[in-house]
Amino acid sequence: MSATRHQLLLEAKALLEAERGTLFKQGALGVALCYPSPYRVGMSSLGFQTIYRKINELPFAYAERAFLPEDEALMRRLRMPLFSLETQRPVSAFSVLAFSVAYELELVGLLSMLELSGLALRSSERPEHAPLVVAGGPLSFSNTAPLEPFVDVVVQGEAEELVEVLLRACEASSSKSQTLNALAQQPGFFVPGISEAPKRFHVHKALDTVLPAYSQVVTPHTELSSMFLIETGRGCSRSCRYCVMRKTTNGGLRLVPAQRILESIPPWARRVGFVGAAVTDHPKLLELLEASIVAGREVGVSSLRADRLSLPLVKALRAGGAQALTVAMDGASQRLRDLLERRHTEEHIVQAAQWAKACSMRHLKLYVMLGLPSEEEADVEELARFCKELSGQLPLVLSIAPFVAKRHTPMDGAPFAGIAEVEARLRLLRARLGGKAQLRPTSSRWAFIEYMLSQCGPEAGLAAMEAWKRGGKFSHWSAAFEKQGVKPFSPVSG
Repeated sequence: MSATRHQLLLEAKALLEAERGTLFKQGALGVALCYPSPYRVGMSSLGFQTIYRKINELPFAYAERAFLPEDEALMRRLRMPLFSLETQRPVSAFSVLAFSVAYELELVGLLSMLELSGLALRSSERPEHAPLVVAGGPLSFSNTAPLEPFVDVVVQGEAEELVEVLLRACEASSSKSQTLNALAQQPGFFVPGISEAPKRFHVHKALDTVLPAYSQVVTPHTELSSMFLIETGRGCSRSCRYCVMRKTTNGGLRLVPAQRILESIPPWARRVGFVGAAVTDHPKLLELLEASIVAGREVGVSSLRADRLSLPLVKALRAGGAQALTVAMDGASQRLRDLLERRHTEEHIVQAAQWAKACSMRHLKLYVMLGLPSEEEADVEELARFCKELSGQLPLVLSIAPFVAKRHTPMDGAPFAGIAEVEARLRLLRARLGGKAQLRPTSSRWAFIEYMLSQCGPEAGLAAMEAWKRGGKFSHWSAAFEKQGVKPFSPVSG
């Protein structure tokens, strides 16, 4: 074994040694639970961790984790197969490769992991004895069509129950073909080439048996270092027109009782993150924060809504270690926010800024989308005017993303504004702000690629494969989309 190979294995073992809650198990049916982004990202995913625990609770199956390597090129040069974290076994030795895919751009990570595993990329080119390749995760609530050329099965919706159905079908079948035919008849599964059409999303409503999801493994080597994550509820009660997790697609907001949440936090957890699509809609959130702080813990909260904040809540966040307040502004103007059916107004955001200042927060961070349908320069001018006024309260950071329409939302089929148009709006905003706020824009080019993958069919996946093989530059994506004749689905009204 070369020194470099040895070093990669030592690095994997070092990650394991830093973890708390790692599961080591063997069984008849082995699952390589794959995350198509690096370890630091994958281990921040509560859904990924929940399925890891769920599989290892089954008497006949076990799961080990695998992640997209930090240095793919090195793995290829060494001709070193992708291996699992727990035992460093080749991923191709497992019966099932189950990918948790969070969003469209992780498709290229899935392709890299298949290649590094020594498997053919296209499912049609893999032999009968090859592992079953499954995809699920948050992307399953949107558009999984670009995944279809590469996976055998798509799990659609919440997977806590479905993963057992999947693995029992594998256990009961004598061949992969038999497994696929059986799953094609089951709700919640789409089998490309067998199922006629994707089925309705699976939503689990049995709070007592499923919720809350919580961290199985806590590690310092993640985006949320050494933080124990726990959900306060599943789904959302709101109807924001752009959002995949709106109430009509995920069964609405299913709250977890505050006492059950607190009882699920282990005594050793020093940092706790309360997560969900609508955490600030939990009526007992302040109680949860204060109880955690009294117990000597740092706290964090995802998805703050400006219209649900209060001074006591912001004080609790600051006491729990928060250095900044982050809220979603979304549309550049009130007109656009009203079109999106967002509930907050400028007054809510001004009040949030005042509370953040009163609590000695370092800055206020706003999430904003540019390129929404019907957006005009006047909307961007309004955003600049408002932000210049807001910057008088405390330092302001704008995290700006181009709008990308998602499937199964009322804005499904809305066109992408265009790379040049988004960049022009960004230049206008920067000029009008005159340095009064820090801008952190995401790439308009990558947003366009995300849009094509979110709004197109299996041919978009084939284009992604071609672009990935050629090196993954934007020019490769553009040429591949044109060659494959990739076009968005027809607009859907709603």
